[in-house]
Amino acid sequence: MKKIAAVACLGVLANAAVSADYDGELVKPENVVTDKSIDEPQRNAQSLAARRYYTFWDTGNAKFAKAALAENFKDLNLPQGRVQGPEGPLQASAQFRQAVPDLKVAVTEMLIVDDRVIGRLHFTGHFTGKFGNLQGKGQVVDFSAVDIYRIANGKIIENWHLEDNLTLLQQFGAVKMDK
Repeated sequence: MKKIAAVACLGVLANAAVSADYDGELVKPENVVTDKSIDEPQRNAQSLAARRYYTFWDTGNAKFAKAALAENFKDLNLPQGRVQGPEGPLQASAQFRQAVPDLKVAVTEMLIVDDRVIGRLHFTGHFTGKFGNLQGKGQVVDFSAVDIYRIANGKIIENWHLEDNLTLLQQFGAVKMDK
C-alpha cells in the first residue's frame, strides 16, 4: 500500500513539475470567458490543457502537445492522410512548419464551458517553404480557426477543428478567386 501511495505521489509531483516548467511559456489568450458553474480546479485544468496545445501550435514544440493530449486523443474531423491519435497533430505541425517555418498562433478568445474549451485562433507567418507542389515566395499567411476540445483528467481527449483553408490556399497561391 505504501508503494502505491508513493507512486501516486510521484505522479502528482511530476505533473506539478511539468506544469511549473511550462506555465511561463504558454500562450495567453486575449480574452477568456468561463462558465461560472465550473469550479476553479476544473477550470484551471481545462485552461492548462488548452493553453499547452495552443502553445504546441505556436511553437511546434512536441513537449506541449504531449503534455496536453490524452493517450486516447481523437480528432473528430480527421483530415485525409492524418494519423489518428496524438501522433497526428505532431505530424501535421511538422508538415505545416515546412511550408510556414515562422508560424505563430494567437488565441483571440478562449471559452471554458462544461468539459469543453473553445478557442478562436489566429495563425500568422510567411509561406517560404514547400506545400505539396507549391514553393513559397514569402507570401503572408494570415488565417483563423476554431477549435473545440473535450477535456477529461486534465488532458484533451477529443478535438473538433475548422480552419479557414480557403483563405490559406489563396495565400499560398493554390486557389485563385475571380473578382
